Amino acid sequence: MAHFVASALLSFTQRYRDAYQQKYQTFPCSTELAGLPSLCIQKQEGDNVYWQAHQREGIASLQAVEQGIELTLHSDIAPFYGSQYCADMPALWRDNALTLLQVWNEDDYVRLQENILGHLVMQRRLKQKPTIFIATTDDDMTVISICNLTGNVIRETLGRSQREVLCADVADFLDQLKPVV
Repeated sequence: MAHFVASALLSFTQRYRDAYQQKYQTFPCSTELAGLPSLCIQKQEGDNVYWQAHQREGIASLQAVEQGIELTLHSDIAPFYGSQYCADMPALWRDNALTLLQVWNEDDYVRLQENILGHLVMQRRLKQKPTIFIATTDDDMTVISICNLTGNVIRETLGRSQREVLCADVADFLDQLKPVV
């Protein structure tokens, strides 16, 4: 994978998998993904889905979002969401807990695009600069996003113009994440 964001994401995903395997001697496990098909699934036992990230052959496009909102998305966004299938991964960024959002399967990728489009439409209505969310936090109204104009990773409060720059770019942000297992 040639894109630096895809490489940084792969590196974090491997750190997450390694930390999980070191602690539990198994693939990462989720009960929230039971019954949902994915190329990530290694095995299922009851409601437990054991998974491993699955790299896509190329980076999936977000052109439908761009056409739907008539906006060119920052070049880091497609590699972040379109380079692999994976479960969401808990992490820490400088002692701040978050859950890194990922795409589990192709249906999930379609839902993600619909959610991004809805987010961008709401921001346009509120006359806010466009952002694309990449992680959730414990506060339902606070997300970690990529600023579409600068590529900065920011913490923002949904529906408000309150934003804090965390990192200059998403690759640097991913490099600083620590897995939480």
